[in-house]
Amino acid sequence: MMLLSAILPTFLLGAVVSGAPIRRQASKTDILVYQFADVLERLETEFYSQALAKFQDSDFTSAGFGNTAIPKELFSTIAGDEAAHTSIIDSTLISLGAEPITNCKFNFGDALKDVATMAATARVIENVGVSAYLGGANLLENKELLVAAASILSIEARHQSLLNILNTATSIPSAFDMALSPSQILAIAGAFISDCDLGIPANPALKITNSGTPVPGTKLTFESAGIPSGVDTSTLTCQMMTGGAAFALALPFDNCVVPNINGPVYIFIVNGTQPLLNSQVNQATGTILAGPAPAFIDSVPETLGQVVKAAPRAVASTTTISGAEATGLFNAANPADQSLTPSATSEASTATATSSAAESTSTGASPITVLGWSTTSGDSTSSGDSTSSSSSSSDPYGYY
Repeated sequence: MMLLSAILPTFLLGAVVSGAPIRRQASKTDILVYQFADVLERLETEFYSQALAKFQDSDFTSAGFGNTAIPKELFSTIAGDEAAHTSIIDSTLISLGAEPITNCKFNFGDALKDVATMAATARVIENVGVSAYLGGANLLENKELLVAAASILSIEARHQSLLNILNTATSIPSAFDMALSPSQILAIAGAFISDCDLGIPANPALKITNSGTPVPGTKLTFESAGIPSGVDTSTLTCQMMTGGAAFALALPFDNCVVPNINGPVYIFIVNGTQPLLNSQVNQATGTILAGPAPAFIDSVPETLGQVVKAAPRAVASTTTISGAEATGLFNAANPADQSLTPSATSEASTATATSSAAESTSTGASPITVLGWSTTSGDSTSSGDSTSSSSSSSDPYGYY
């Protein structure tokens, strides 16, 4: 119980311990939603477990991470969160007199072929997780279960921002997220899940067939078993849903060009021209032929992501020397001024000298440490202008 109390909100902890308050009120729909959420949490847990077991420091370096500790720590933290979510949802389902769905198998295939692909897939998984909890909120009848699910949703949203940063994208691209129904979630996540019956029909999956990463101006092409063979495509639209928009942007199927947007987008193929509402309460899902397919239009990269991927800079170490030693160093560096002598300085006094943890450069430059970040000073001979160093080519972002 100590572990549960460290994770669960008080209201849900009481329900899990006794079982009775929620068991009398939870509907079949509530249980189905929680079982579905549990499978998604198991998928996330297994994904990160396999990734952390497979990839070593050299793999993260090859993916462009200068400091491999940063992504490894973040992925480990996220993995721990997902495992905690799985454990708690399992306990909640049992307290409701239901059983978790534990026989699903997860196959990630090429999604784990390298760190770059893994990080990109993790970004999709976390965005889908947020959309799944938002969509499930519309279906839950028990308010305690709703609030408990919301306490997990907020953590998934934090993961979402971290994965955006690790992929050098905008950390918070929109003021609003998007909800998806369970059937729409399975159009994306279903490719990883097999050998279990979730009791939920999946929308036909939609594949974007373009090579390369879509950007504003890219004309998208698709394939899906949900698009009838020989259909008159002039009757179809590709519809792009973005956070904060009241409805999707409906474009001709044969001229589906990415507009000037930034961040995640869900793309549907729809029979008709009526834009889909960005609402799981009122959306006309019957016109959807396929999708959604997730895509990220990273047109506004942030400096933060570049900093996370940057190589670590040498941080100076400090040692304490005596006054006499400090005077000797000063006199050696200033032979023309020998006015300071050991006798003029108390032997009991101390001074702090800084020695670099990395080798000096060929120019003899010395390290400068600011707020834990260290850079190398330029070779400028100016004695009074300290601003010129902040615009040197070695520091394009002006941190120093």
